[in-house]
Amino acid sequence: MERNLRAKRERTSARKVVRISSAKKSIVLGVTGSIAAYKSAELANGLASHPLAAIALATRAPILLAPAMNGKMWQHPATVKNVEKLKTRGVEFIGPEEGMLACGYEGLGRLWKVTDIAFRAEFLVARQDNLIA
Repeated sequence: MERNLRAKRERTSARKVVRISSAKKSIVLGVTGSIAAYKSAELANGLASHPLAAIALATRAPILLAPAMNGKMWQHPATVKNVEKLKTRGVEFIGPEEGMLACGYEGLGRLWKVTDIAFRAEFLVARQDNLIA
């Protein structure tokens, strides 16, 4: 039970791991939660139905996505195709990893640790700042 509570806290905190320094300078976006497959599909197909997707389409800065979803969703051919399309455009993915999932199953699809996502986001922002400077 404690493990499930910790996992829930990490997922909730990770939703807050969206850091926008400046659309002109550098940006790191995090997409997490059970709708990650939908959000990835939106980005892969150039749709902007919400502000986060609109910013992602407008920026030329690094984008980091931290997906979390059921393993069957992650391995679905449509999701695989969308992830590959985004990777060819330079989008970086962190995760998912194996572990206990929000749906109650255990396996691939778990969100990476929030601290690891934040560390990678800081690295991308620092790298972008160095390229601009």
